[in-house]
Amino acid sequence: MVTGAGKGIGRATAEAIARAGAHVVVAARTAIQVEDVAASIRRDGGAATAVAADVGRAADVDRLYQVAARLGPPTALVCAAAVLHKVAFDETSLETWEETIRINLTGAFLCCRTAFSLMRDAGGGRIVNLASLSGIYGTEKFPGLAAYNVSKYGVVGLTEALAAEGRRYGISAICLSPGAVDTEMLRRANSQLRAILTPSQVGALIVSLLEGPVVPASGANIPLFSNA
Repeated sequence: MVTGAGKGIGRATAEAIARAGAHVVVAARTAIQVEDVAASIRRDGGAATAVAADVGRAADVDRLYQVAARLGPPTALVCAAAVLHKVAFDETSLETWEETIRINLTGAFLCCRTAFSLMRDAGGGRIVNLASLSGIYGTEKFPGLAAYNVSKYGVVGLTEALAAEGRRYGISAICLSPGAVDTEMLRRANSQLRAILTPSQVGALIVSLLEGPVVPASGANIPLFSNA
C-alpha cells in the first residue's frame, strides 16, 4: 500500500513497486489522480487497486484497508501522503496547523496502526515512512514551514516507536528524509532550491528498502542530501 500515490514521490514509488511484481494499493485524496495512476500501472503490465482516501480521517483509513483486505494482509506500507502550506509563523491559522498535522502525522499514525495489527497477525511486514530534511535536527530550515517541519519531526519519532514495538513481531520500519526532490511540493517550499533528486530515484530506493535485508536498521531515519 502506498499513500499519497497521486503524484510525486508517492506515485513514483507505487509504479516502482508494481514493476517489482507486487500488487499495489494506491491511495490519495483525489480520486481522478489515483485512478490515473492505477490505470497507468495496469497498462504497463502491473497490478494496482485505486482507493480515494484522506488518510487523516479514520473512517477513510478503515475503508482503505477494507478494500485492501480483498487482496490479503499487507506485506508493505509506504506512507507518502503530505500537505505543505507556506505561511509566516505568526500568520499560521489553527486550521492550517491542524490540517497539516492531521494529514502528515496523524494520517501516518492511522495507516501504520492498522498495518501494524495486520502485519503482526500475518507474521511480519515492512513500513517505510516519508519524513523530510525539514524534520531533522540541525538541518537548515526555511521560513513559513513551521507546521510542516513539526509534522515531519513527528513522523521520525513515529517510525522509531514502530520499530521498537514491531521487533518482536517481525515488523521493521524505516524513515526516509528526502531533501530537494523535483516535486511540486519543493517548488512551494522554496522556489530557489535546485532539485538534486527525482521522484523515481526515491521510489527505486524505497523498493530496495522493502526488498532488502534492512531489519537490523529498523527504526533508522535515512537523510537524502544528494543523489551521490
